[in-house]
Amino acid sequence: MTETPPLDPASPEGRRAIAAVLARAGHAGVEVVRATALSGGASSATWRLDLADGRQAIFQRTASAAAAGLSRAVQAEVARRASRLGVPVAPLLAVPAPEDGLGDSAITGHVAGEALAPRWLRDEAFAGARARLADQCARALARLHAAPLATWAGLGLGGGSGVELLDQMFATYLRLAVDVPAFDLAFAWLRPRMPRTPPSCLVHGDFRSGNFLVGPEGLAAVLDWELAHLSVPGEDLGWLCVQAWRFGNWRLPVGGFATREALLAAYRAAGGVVDDRDLWTWEVFGNLRWGMSCLQLADDHVSGRLPSVERAAIGRRVSEVAADLVFAIERGCL
Repeated sequence: MTETPPLDPASPEGRRAIAAVLARAGHAGVEVVRATALSGGASSATWRLDLADGRQAIFQRTASAAAAGLSRAVQAEVARRASRLGVPVAPLLAVPAPEDGLGDSAITGHVAGEALAPRWLRDEAFAGARARLADQCARALARLHAAPLATWAGLGLGGGSGVELLDQMFATYLRLAVDVPAFDLAFAWLRPRMPRTPPSCLVHGDFRSGNFLVGPEGLAAVLDWELAHLSVPGEDLGWLCVQAWRFGNWRLPVGGFATREALLAAYRAAGGVVDDRDLWTWEVFGNLRWGMSCLQLADDHVSGRLPSVERAAIGRRVSEVAADLVFAIERGCL
């Protein structure tokens, strides 16, 4: 039996369905005048909603049922709890139910800011914001990581020790049956260095340039919580330093906007605990994880499971990641 496709948010039926969801969530009398598709990632599709009263909202939907990650309902709850800790997030307005016909989606308030990292990393209008970002990101992560695991009870979140996360990734590598010598080296290098201790906190899982809204004052909101899981702080910090998220600003390894020293100093000043060597280990892990994502996206396309020019194009970056891994292991950093 063919599954009924979700409603198009820009259609009259889709706009009425969104308005009904908002009304049920306590936003009565809202009329959605227009839904404009925005640029999205490989796993999400996003629309800006123009409301009759002049306000704006954001409608975001998982791009495919086969996409990995948490459901929108769980993502929304993780973000809501993170907001209580002082992490800036977009305010949740409503989560549609399956019977609403809108797919796996959520509706949030509109937060002013620039999401495209190449713009806020290069535009002089964001120079002041960039200067604040290391401190702001460090504070947000320190607050998130300091919360006891009980904070996230009832959400069914996955995760594991560093060794377990590495084993999960290696199992995927074997399943894909692709031989990348630099990946073989990275798996072997990481195995004795990954922590075997159980998770101590929730990590965002995709905390990087490209998943921030940046305004004139810096970090306006942390986006895209679909990869949140239980781990240790170094995973988020190392992921933020991965080469792919610098967008050409290679001299500033922290997201293209700061040095590692600045990030570590700010994180420690905010109460976080991390070791320089831990950061190196998790940065290598992060580069390998990104390379594995490239392989997985390429396989999605080649297998016909999720045909996508974007997935195919990202898959071509495997050789780039291989070079990054060799350099990172040899030099101790990128």
